[in-house]
Amino acid sequence: MGRPATKPARLKDGFYIEVKNQGSGGILIRRDTNDQMLLAAEDYSRMKKVTVLGEMKSDKWVNKIKDRKKK
Repeated sequence: MGRPATKPARLKDGFYIEVKNQGSGGILIRRDTNDQMLLAAEDYSRMKKVTVLGEMKSDKWVNKIKDRKKK
């Protein structure tokens, strides 16, 4: 076992959605373009709860959307 990380994890530049099941934690999914992100959000919303987070650029949110889509 090693030491725990001291720096927080950095997210890559791109468009992010959060996908989660009812009552559990979610995972972040990154896409390169806004259209790809919206298409993935539509696909995942059939089975899971989807939150569109927006665009990440240089470790900052450019447009944080927080749009919730329900099944």
